[in-house]
Amino acid sequence: MRSAVARATEPLAEAISIMARLRAPGGCPWDREQSFDTIKRHTLEETYEVFDAIERRAWPELKDELGDLLLQVLFYAQMAAEEGYFDIGDVAANLNAKLVRRHPHVFPVDGKLADATDANAVLRNWEQIKREEKRAAGVGVDSEQATTSESVAASGSAAVSELDSIARSMPAVMEAGKLGSKASKVGFDWPDVEGLFAKIQEEIGELKAELVEADRHRERVEDEMGDLLFTAVNLARHLKVDAETALRGANAKFRRRFGAIERAAGGFEALASLNPEELDALWNRVKQEGK
Repeated sequence: MRSAVARATEPLAEAISIMARLRAPGGCPWDREQSFDTIKRHTLEETYEVFDAIERRAWPELKDELGDLLLQVLFYAQMAAEEGYFDIGDVAANLNAKLVRRHPHVFPVDGKLADATDANAVLRNWEQIKREEKRAAGVGVDSEQATTSESVAASGSAAVSELDSIARSMPAVMEAGKLGSKASKVGFDWPDVEGLFAKIQEEIGELKAELVEADRHRERVEDEMGDLLFTAVNLARHLKVDAETALRGANAKFRRRFGAIERAAGGFEALASLNPEELDALWNRVKQEGK
């Protein structure tokens, strides 16, 4: 059987060629109209479709969704090539160099392998190498930090933070976890899970206090709700639970249970005729049947 590399070479080359043809004069009108800004929302959608296929263990669908995600990479690279920024070959070469550079325990440096006896050691090496790369590229400031620096300078705010290396564009739950994780590297963290449980109770109390005059303090309610969610995400981090995955699991469970009470009641509209006690009883019955 041919290796995965050998089997992938021709199809990948063909995919690159097809993408170039679609963007070329006489190609697809829709593809030719797209820009980095119009495509980026599709990238996020495709990423979540990959997550969904993995969670459902839908392997044939995952194969298809990974192809759609690869299309996003090909699309960006083709547009970049047209603008003279870089091409798909540069993307692959950059990735290869980064993978080798960040795995000195696998690829020798000056004939020597780095020590990495477990996954934690690998992560420590990875973070150290990333910091060295940033310093070499921009005296500790990467491209995202540089952009942030410009915007901060324009607004007259304080200097950039190490947290600026964490993208603001990612989903808020993921961003919260990464912010907490980054801060914890210098000891700025709750010492244990009990501290987080106490913090959650504190945030709930502050939220309740703002609800007394909610009409006059909607912004404060939103602020306290955000603090509560941020703390919950960091509790998940301490528990070694991926908050995004946990929430997606809760969403899927709610879908299943709500669908079950819809069917039990005779449809979505029929639920409106039930009082709160009846709805609660129906929900609890569905929960018990699902256990």
